[in-house]
Amino acid sequence: MNRREALFSLGAMVASTGVAASAKEMKGYPTHTALSADHLPKPRMGGALRVFTDETDRKTLHAVIDRLIPADAYGPSASEAGCLEFIDDQLAGDYGAGTALYLQKPLHPENEEAIMGAPQFLSTPRERYDSGLKALEAYAQATWGGAFHALSPDQIDEILTGLEAGTIDLGAGVNGQAFFELMLQNTREGYLADPIYGGNRDMAGWKMIGFPGARYDYRPYVERRGEALNLSPVSLIPND
Repeated sequence: MNRREALFSLGAMVASTGVAASAKEMKGYPTHTALSADHLPKPRMGGALRVFTDETDRKTLHAVIDRLIPADAYGPSASEAGCLEFIDDQLAGDYGAGTALYLQKPLHPENEEAIMGAPQFLSTPRERYDSGLKALEAYAQATWGGAFHALSPDQIDEILTGLEAGTIDLGAGVNGQAFFELMLQNTREGYLADPIYGGNRDMAGWKMIGFPGARYDYRPYVERRGEALNLSPVSLIPND
């Protein structure tokens, strides 16, 4: 089963627990429970990319994410769904700066991976993308004699498969396997996150898996087991 089939099968399970679209929905909510403005999500509503300003880096990542989630009969590709914009926006903020990460060097780095079960990264996610994308381009040039984004789908798949398996060396300072996992994780997040963050354009990811979105109240449906929901997904983005 490939990744897209896995997402689709997940959607089938979600949809099977649903309810008819004609069910009446509750309106309104207790306003005193609303979050204060500084805790509300900050929407990414278009605009120029802020991190992937280098054309080669941008094209490389575009090619990667569209092989991780290609367009098919179930939905659009990752780039068509806005995953590039999602990742760019995340890297431009606190996530990219690693504000929630401990980035100080361990006292005994030679023992760190054995103790923790995984390498510690002293670079921020934004720095890891910068070095990783450039290393990918250099590898493509050295191995295939051309730009990464210009390679055939089969050639790109061969590189990504090697990265995932840990058999491709991208050079000093870049853990190829971990970089692959980072790109895959962020692409999945962009495909399935609320559209307010720039990805999941037109709620394509939610529609594909049958997720009804950020609905406030499910009480009208809790007793309607075994029925198809068929509810149109709802985003955090206001519709008024």
